[in-house]
Amino acid sequence: MALPAGPSSAFWGSAMHPDRVAAFLGFAIPLFFLSYPTFAADPAPLSADGQWRLIFQDEFEAETLDGGKWTTCYWWNKDGCTNLGNRELQWYRPENVSLSDGMLHLTARRKKATGIEGRKFRYTSGMVTTGRDYAELPRPSRMRFRYGHVEVRAKAPAGKGFWSAIWLLPETRESRPEIDLMEVLGDSGTSLRMHYHYTDDKGKEQDPGKTATVANLTRDWHVYGLTWDKDKLVWYLDGKEVWRWTDAASIASEDMYLLLNLAVGGEWPGPPGKRTKFPSSYLIDYVRIWQRSEK
Repeated sequence: MALPAGPSSAFWGSAMHPDRVAAFLGFAIPLFFLSYPTFAADPAPLSADGQWRLIFQDEFEAETLDGGKWTTCYWWNKDGCTNLGNRELQWYRPENVSLSDGMLHLTARRKKATGIEGRKFRYTSGMVTTGRDYAELPRPSRMRFRYGHVEVRAKAPAGKGFWSAIWLLPETRESRPEIDLMEVLGDSGTSLRMHYHYTDDKGKEQDPGKTATVANLTRDWHVYGLTWDKDKLVWYLDGKEVWRWTDAASIASEDMYLLLNLAVGGEWPGPPGKRTKFPSSYLIDYVRIWQRSEK
């Protein structure tokens, strides 16, 4: 989910043991035990090695989106936003972001909208980021981190013109480095696309990537993972490694924030087809981020 060059486009039961009653010789004798609170352990990464501590988690069990963790546009949000650098056809709107049944829904609709500088859009859609809005500058992003492991359980929608993505952008609001954990086009669900966009030490833009042939990602839920270390990037699907980048000198070493979005159209997927169904939703079950806890 590349951005145009130049300026571009967080926080985180006690179960009390019940009084037990023991039956003895036909008499009920209450036995009272000391009750101590117990807490569920933090979820562990599905695919990463080593010891980790959870620094961000959203299971989307609430009724509404947590505004302390998420915003619903790029940082240049002005009553909506889009990515003109990719010639996308949607205008992102907060009403296209919703929670229900323990899931985040990013919903694309065939609905006309007026966007920046009076531009007309035929579609609206949803996105979330742990970044910040234009009006909030210069406050820091809601959740930013440097090195760690990200996992997102999601289900991408099928249909020509849909472009689901999970990616990272730098806190500086520049367009690079950019780490694309996952990009899925709705009409080619058997292709998992992964990229790393960066500028090398000579000032030249580099765009290594890999397209892996997998089971159709639009038909079921999958866990998309990325380990970002100082010397490597490792991509995972359902706990299995699918690609790694090991040019240590090129690995991003600055704070980054997370984005999830459902684009409609653009130079890569092309416009929706006659059989593309609207509305359609990109579903997210959870988002979790860890950092290494080794000393």
